[in-house]
This record gives sequence, structure tokens and C-alpha cells, in this order.
Amino acid sequence: MSGTAILLLSCPDQKGIVAEIASFIYQYDGNIVHSDQHTDVETNTFFMRIEWELEGFRIPREKIAQAFSFIADKFSMDWRLVFSDEVPRVAIMVSKFDHCLYDLLLKWQSKEIKMEIPLIISNHEDLRPVADYYHIPYYCFPVTPETKTEVEREELKILREYTIDTVVLARYMQVLSTDFIREYPNRIINIHHSFLPAFVGAKPYHQAYARGVKIIGATSHYVTEELDNGPIIVQDVIAVSHRDSIHDMINKGKEVEKRVLSRAVKLHTENKVLVFHNKTVVFD
Repeated sequence: MSGTAILLLSCPDQKGIVAEIASFIYQYDGNIVHSDQHTDVETNTFFMRIEWELEGFRIPREKIAQAFSFIADKFSMDWRLVFSDEVPRVAIMVSKFDHCLYDLLLKWQSKEIKMEIPLIISNHEDLRPVADYYHIPYYCFPVTPETKTEVEREELKILREYTIDTVVLARYMQVLSTDFIREYPNRIINIHHSFLPAFVGAKPYHQAYARGVKIIGATSHYVTEELDNGPIIVQDVIAVSHRDSIHDMINKGKEVEKRVLSRAVKLHTENKVLVFHNKTVVFD
């Protein structure tokens, strides 16, 4: 399949939206290859993701947004237009845990996730050999309460130099400041090692063990200024029992963390996530 145009939108629900969009694509000889929609009845909000082939489409790609803006204005849409051949540039931030990093790198290397990884940032030197093996530049910025502001300033400078689209926190054990988060709204993806909103904070597996839970989970979400409360992209669970030690639960947790984070990154890079208030609509 040739390159495609992908339109994601939300707007007040009303008659004629789908017909108008489909007519626009048909009018200019576009061939729709994917279309999905959802209506939130509580807020009367319509969501849509529609994708069509660029080959044969009679509007040049650089003029599609301008041509569509009339329809967008008519229905008061919040919308964005992207193209499937635009490969997102993703920076990974890590500390000492390596399982999520390895999983992302393997899926990147095998082209299971379509992205570029121009650099890795860490607050420790431990994972530099991993970056070296994959020939990815590795920047280490030790962080203390006294240096945090300056360190983040340097990190943001580097991210801009590398024209980074998305930041992935692959068990990066630092809380990002408001200034940092505002540079990448809904473009910082975190993995939280518990099934939010349960067992927030430190040592969630110890909390789960103490409660005798029968499942543990992980949550991938966009980072917002309110800690661990951003729009959730993916969650998953794995079964545990009274026979599992804390060590067993941590190892099982690592498996589900890898799975959840990679899934969230893949959905994000494929432009299948729409953020609405503090929730997401995921077209998977």
C-alpha cells in the first residue's frame, strides 16, 4: 500500500459528519482503507480516525489540511492530519532498570514499532553499554534536587536539537517538572508499575503482596502535571497467587510492564490515540 493520510478528530456529535468527510475523500478520488469512530454519549462528543491512500488523491499532501479546514470549521472540530510515511523520532529516558528498554529496542530493530530512536537519556551510567550495542547516542545527566532544574534545561535543549517528537519514560525514576511536561503535551509516555489508580507511589508490588491480590498489572499513560494521573493508553494484568513471593511478583510485573509500554508506544506512533480531557480514545 502506498503512503496514506490519517485524519484524527473530535467534535460535538451531530448528523452528517461521516457523510461530509467521506464525500470529501471521494470527491478527490481518495480510497479509504481504514475508518473507525466512537460517540461519547455523556459528553455528546464524536471521535473519528480515518485513513486513505495518497496515491491517486487529487490534492497534494501539503494542501490537504487547507482544503479540509472548511469542513473542520463547519463542525467545530479539534483535528490533526498526519501521514503514514512520517516516522516519529522517539527519545527514551531510563534509569537502571533495563527490561523496558531492551523490549523497545528489539521491537524497533525488528520494525515491529515504526520509529526512530536518535538518543537515550539517563540519570545513571548503568545502561550505556546497551545504547553502545545498538549504536545509539547515550546522554547521562546525574540528577540531584539542587541540579534538577539545570539538568532538565540541558535535556530539553538536546531533545530540541534532535527534533524529538515523543519521549518515552522506560522506567525513568525521576519526576519531571511542569516546565518539562509542558514542552511535550500528550507526547511523554510513562509506564507505571501497577494497575492505576490502585497501589500508587513506591513499592506497589510490596503493597499488592501485603494485600494478597490475585492479579497485578501495569499502566502506560501520558504524563501530566498531576503525578501518575495522566490519560491512560494501555493497561494489562497478570495472574498471581499465594505461592508467589515478592520476587516472583516483581518478575511477573516486569513482563507485563514491557508488554504494556510497547503496546502504548506502538499505538501512539501509529496515530491511533485521541486524548479527550483526561481520557483517551484508542482506535486499536
